[in-house]
Amino acid sequence: MFTGLVQGLGTLQSLGVDKVSITCLPATSRLIMQDLTIGDSVSVDGVCLTVVELLPQGFMADASPETRDRSSLGQEDGALVNLETSLRVGSKLGGHFVTGHVDGTGQLQSSVQTATSWEMTFTTNQASIARYIIPKGSIAVNGISLTIADCDLDGTWFTVAVIPHTYAETNLNDLRPGSIVNLEGDILGKYVEKFLRHGMGQDNGIKAHGLENLTPDFLAEHGYV
Repeated sequence: MFTGLVQGLGTLQSLGVDKVSITCLPATSRLIMQDLTIGDSVSVDGVCLTVVELLPQGFMADASPETRDRSSLGQEDGALVNLETSLRVGSKLGGHFVTGHVDGTGQLQSSVQTATSWEMTFTTNQASIARYIIPKGSIAVNGISLTIADCDLDGTWFTVAVIPHTYAETNLNDLRPGSIVNLEGDILGKYVEKFLRHGMGQDNGIKAHGLENLTPDFLAEHGYV
């Protein structure tokens, strides 16, 4: 489990078809490596990977073909990746609960600097992530906890406002229009959806695969207030 608050940056190198090597940048090395051990989980651009070998300034991790197919990992050797070690019991939760299980990928459409932030718009054509994109909802982009400022009804595009600190300290500033990003929806929204689907499918005669009949009146009637 992670918070979506990136601790630093590293560079990724593919090692065959099932392993990657992460080298921490000098400013990041102390934060990531100070107590890292084999078997620990690290979020690499939002993907939860397990450390299998420690290196002088980084680590090696397994990355299955499935992981590569469903994320941006390994698409470009030497690419900058966001790094975060796993959440510890008692630690501050400054972002939101991020599992490191990427739902899908998207693309940067535009990035515009304003007086107080960077307004970044992303698109996705994958229903596995679009269903969880809602206004003011949480989303992890390359492992970064962000709040959705605006989106369309289908969730195929969304905009976030990124503060200068986050923009400068993560790989968001390295993205260009068309760049692929890893996306993970809010886990709380997934559980709510699961409960609603189960309840409607089992108790109300409504098909579990559709939410067409989900209305404010229906939610109030069934205790969701």
